[in-house]
Amino acid sequence: MRVRGDVHGAAGSGGWLSARGWCAGVLVVMVGGMPLVTAGRAPAAFRYQVTGAIPVGAEPDAVAVDPATRTVYVANSVGATVSVIDEATGAVTGTIPVGTDPDAVAVDPAARTVYVANGGGTVSVIDEATGAVARTIRVGASPDSVAVDPVSGTVYVTNFDADSVSVIDEATGAVIRTIPVGSYPDAVAVDPATGTAYVGNYGYGTNNTVSVIDEATGTVTGTVHEGPGPAGIAVDSAAGAVYVADMSANTVSVIDEATGTVIRTIPVGTGPDAVAVDPAAHTVYVANADGGTVSVIDEATGTVTATVQVGAWPDGVAVDPGTHTAYVANMFGGSVSVISRRM
Repeated sequence: MRVRGDVHGAAGSGGWLSARGWCAGVLVVMVGGMPLVTAGRAPAAFRYQVTGAIPVGAEPDAVAVDPATRTVYVANSVGATVSVIDEATGAVTGTIPVGTDPDAVAVDPAARTVYVANGGGTVSVIDEATGAVARTIRVGASPDSVAVDPVSGTVYVTNFDADSVSVIDEATGAVIRTIPVGSYPDAVAVDPATGTAYVGNYGYGTNNTVSVIDEATGTVTGTVHEGPGPAGIAVDSAAGAVYVADMSANTVSVIDEATGTVIRTIPVGTGPDAVAVDPAAHTVYVANADGGTVSVIDEATGTVTATVQVGAWPDGVAVDPGTHTAYVANMFGGSVSVISRRM
């Protein structure tokens, strides 16, 4: 992601923050000193805490998780490297040289492959087994975000200064399509269930849109007008919802996939720049770059249930759905904050 606007982020530390939710299960009520057990929905308090701050490379700009191997990949924009973190130990187990100005990272767990969008105009393809770059692919001008569709075996890369998206065939490493989209495409996410890609076009004050791409035809089939400065995007396939971080509005727009319309606008922290979904927990994490916080959204209610202080200028966020742990790249903190979710 590109740093836009004034920089006011500050490092912080996380205490426990609680959020009210509900969990299905058994409710135990004391009646006359005896437990009365009833089935139903019991209130639950979810707590979010920064349980670690892992030093990585210079100016970490993006983060991705491979839940199959419990590995975290961090793109360090200065120094042209990717840090590899073992989730179990929280230790950096490797540093991989990539292209110039790595801005984004995505993982295909099935193929054990990592894709890094380098602002210098390339995509580095990392083989997880060897921890080395296996391919370097030339794309458009200033690639700024990347997403993988493991079902179709394609990779989508936004070219920020070319107003286009490059589509890469995973098998051959070739760019098979270049799709014109909106102004300054800054974010991309894919819904493999529907074969749809969503591109957030930052627009710089005008033309703040999300382009909807049909993967089968490689054409833009719709344009959604929403909040100013769409800088991050994520999809919850099961819920049929797309979450867009509107950096210039301090909000998250929720797009209904079925209708292609914005159905909710949720106020979050200052300068939201990245978003990630934990579909199993029905939770959305929003990295607020300018505020140095992460907003936690309950998908059911569309409300912020917790705000967690992290490092300076959180610019990327990813979630391991197996452990419900979020990882936040703090660009000016040189670290990754680990947010744990407990009941």
